Amino acid sequence: MSCVAIIVAAGRGTRAGGGLPKQYHQMAGEPILRHTLRLFANMPGITAILPVIHLNDADLFAQAAIGLEKILTPVEGGATRQESVHAGLKVLAGHAPELVLVHDAARPFATPALLARAIKAAGEHGAAIPVLSVTDTIKQVDAEGQVVATLQRDALRTVQTPQSFRYNLLHSAHEAAAQAGIRNLTDDAAVMEWAGQPVFTFEGEAANMKLTSVEDMEKARMAAPVAQQKSTPSWASLGDVRTGTGFDVHAFAPGDHVILGGVTITHSAGLSGHSDADVGLHALTDALLGALCDGDIGSHFPPSDPQWKGTSSDRFLRHAVDKVRSLGGRIAHLDLTLICEAPKIGPHREAMRASISAICDIPAARISVKATTSEKLGFTGRREGIAAMASATIRLPFSEGDA
Repeated sequence: MSCVAIIVAAGRGTRAGGGLPKQYHQMAGEPILRHTLRLFANMPGITAILPVIHLNDADLFAQAAIGLEKILTPVEGGATRQESVHAGLKVLAGHAPELVLVHDAARPFATPALLARAIKAAGEHGAAIPVLSVTDTIKQVDAEGQVVATLQRDALRTVQTPQSFRYNLLHSAHEAAAQAGIRNLTDDAAVMEWAGQPVFTFEGEAANMKLTSVEDMEKARMAAPVAQQKSTPSWASLGDVRTGTGFDVHAFAPGDHVILGGVTITHSAGLSGHSDADVGLHALTDALLGALCDGDIGSHFPPSDPQWKGTSSDRFLRHAVDKVRSLGGRIAHLDLTLICEAPKIGPHREAMRASISAICDIPAARISVKATTSEKLGFTGRREGIAAMASATIRLPFSEGDA
């Protein structure tokens, strides 16, 4: 389904201090808004991104978004959050997407997994929001601060974004609310509730905090990965361009699914291996290690070692990614080819790209996933197993010993 993300970034965010709207504060060397935009830009399930901004921030936004893909021309926000989202929805009306996600600009710690749940929930329910259970006791107090009631927390939830909807339902609800003079509902779920539309929930993420106060900003800077605290090296400074290749094979075994490229696929058989036998991630791991001239997957994770039995292969690939970064390098491109008669790879290609993008923390636009058969020749042609070939291009800084 086509799915557009509306990023609400028109607020002034004065409680965060610093003289700038909070979404433009720096975190790990970049504006907070850029972290948020990159998350959605790298998600294959997102068709486009529509930012809603304050016109006074046009230059700040342009700097935050430079080089990112899928971003539409920003829309001017309104006086309230509800009016800002409505402005975005009206712009989309001419080429209405099937689904729309609405996300706070100052929530930079959402993950691709959360976005995937949001997209799925919108398609299934029409309106859905990420929530967390309440663990603290909640008291209701009066104007003088006296407790008047203790609320039953079992039925209470805290609400996050991205909130997800079928576009036509959310647009209609916002139009009706605007015509009725309702302008201060605090989230899009409230707009849907006002319009009489049912709203469902899905699992949120504890780390998906909204940055509001000075204290929040300090927590965010502490929470940002240490590797991101340094400015990302520019491509121009990484003159050592290297390419590595990887190849892996796993035989079919009794089972009802295979894991390929980090994606579980229902199948008439499983794959045999000491780990989860993800032949695609194994080949990519070897390609990165090859580009580093640092052995192969077996030398880092020996199959004779029982600690790796049944291990998810994203751990292997992440290890190789971390080794690239520990040398001050960047991954420029990954190319994976899966060779099998079955299962069909095409329906799962974008999910694999999203999975690999999340593991490697690089844009999906730099990841290729392809599939082919061996024309019924050899062990793959006889449906005895699956093979994978991969290549990786990385860029490293020149060392002192390089000519």
